[in-house]
Amino acid sequence: MTDSQIQEILATLPHRYPFLLIDRIEETVPGEKIVALKNVTFNEPHFQGHFPDHPVMPGVLILEAMAQASALLAGATDPDSVKGRIVYFMSIDKARFRKPVVPGDQLKIEMILTKRRRDIWRFTGKAFTDDQIAAEAEVMAMVRDG
Repeated sequence: MTDSQIQEILATLPHRYPFLLIDRIEETVPGEKIVALKNVTFNEPHFQGHFPDHPVMPGVLILEAMAQASALLAGATDPDSVKGRIVYFMSIDKARFRKPVVPGDQLKIEMILTKRRRDIWRFTGKAFTDDQIAAEAEVMAMVRDG
């Protein structure tokens, strides 16, 4: 990952460790889609309690990573309306979990912009590990001043 790429992620998302869940952007097509990566490591704090003898990434964090990738796509699509503002997660629909995500996995998140009406954005997407779907969902977000 280049320093400019992490700076782009940090400039768009207000999240910081331990809640920043995007490590790299692999591909962005503004107005269409984004492919982002999250490296899942054993030293992440949630694995201490979820579950100590069988660590599994919580589904809500997979959904949060999908929402963060969506915010990055919104920022790439319309930087002027997103810069200096916050993309708030509004709703999640049709969430499905297909495969556990465990330490050592690389979560590949593919989000597609399906609709935008002013400051309301809709996305659909999937999260993969080893080319198998781990989760899928529809996400809605709004852009507001912080």
